Amino acid sequence: MTVPPQETALATREAPRAAVLARLSPRHLAIGGAIIIALLLPLLTTSFVTFQLTLVMIYGLAILGLNLLTGFNGQFSLGHSAFYGIGAYTAAILMDQADLAYYWTLPCSGMLCFAVGFLFGLPALRLQGLYLALATFALATAMPQILKFHPLEPLTGGVQGIAILKPDPPPGVPLSADQWLYYFTLAVLLVMFACAANLVKSRTGRAIMAIRDHPLAAAAMGINTALYKTLTFGVSALYTGVAGALGAIAVQFVAPDSFTFLLSVSLLVGLVIGGVASIPGSLVGGLFVLFVPNIAESVSRGLAGAVYGVILLLVIYVMPSGAAGLARLLAAKFSSIRTLHIEGKSV
Repeated sequence: MTVPPQETALATREAPRAAVLARLSPRHLAIGGAIIIALLLPLLTTSFVTFQLTLVMIYGLAILGLNLLTGFNGQFSLGHSAFYGIGAYTAAILMDQADLAYYWTLPCSGMLCFAVGFLFGLPALRLQGLYLALATFALATAMPQILKFHPLEPLTGGVQGIAILKPDPPPGVPLSADQWLYYFTLAVLLVMFACAANLVKSRTGRAIMAIRDHPLAAAAMGINTALYKTLTFGVSALYTGVAGALGAIAVQFVAPDSFTFLLSVSLLVGLVIGGVASIPGSLVGGLFVLFVPNIAESVSRGLAGAVYGVILLLVIYVMPSGAAGLARLLAAKFSSIRTLHIEGKSV
């Protein structure tokens, strides 16, 4: 019995679609659903909420930069507020004094922070653990004072800082300035998160994680640990610098006291809460960094620090491995329950 040509052609067209659907894992579906929700949120919320969500993405990008260094490469840093500040000031200076378009400031900030991070990583090769943390702590402490340095005031604005204008949407785009900046930040975030995911899955990413897990074994396998450590430091600074540039554009103001050591601690807290060595968890860390201090202050202004500490302790107690660890645990339990249910039906 021969099959009609029309049915054969229809089966041929449906086969690639079925193959694509078969390759889609729950992870891919979750990412797709999250992107769709992110695209709809600015159309359903107020301008202030849209601005807050933009800051969440910016902090998530900065935490991802720290995650590449600490979570995936094992180098502990307390100085990423300095890279965030360098990126923010680079964008502000280029927009205010060079009249450069805001979107061109992102690669400029990223490349400058990459160079600074790479150069800082060279002497840091001789340091490990707490000694490296102490060196990066010195960087974070010195940066606000450097930005206030009197000979640099014509460039940095000194203690007064620099005020910039929020970019308007392109002509003909029916969006407000906050909505446009949200979508612009979302596009940058998706591109850089995808690059980070590909980096981690690549041969270079495996080498970076091998250095974290066992540096002596990695060196014995022929991995150039010095090169990979400095490059990871540079890439981590690049991500944080781009986040700083986006933060300056969103807030429309930069000042030295905005990039103190407290910002480094906040990024580190976001890293732990989101999950160490978890790329999606960086966004959860961004949510925590932005909203939890505000929640603590709304509970009690006089005891905001104490309330924040209690919330932090409760979150760590509930999620000792961060949000990513909790998600993996729930997924494993759901999978086991589903397997038992299927086996029960088969019996």
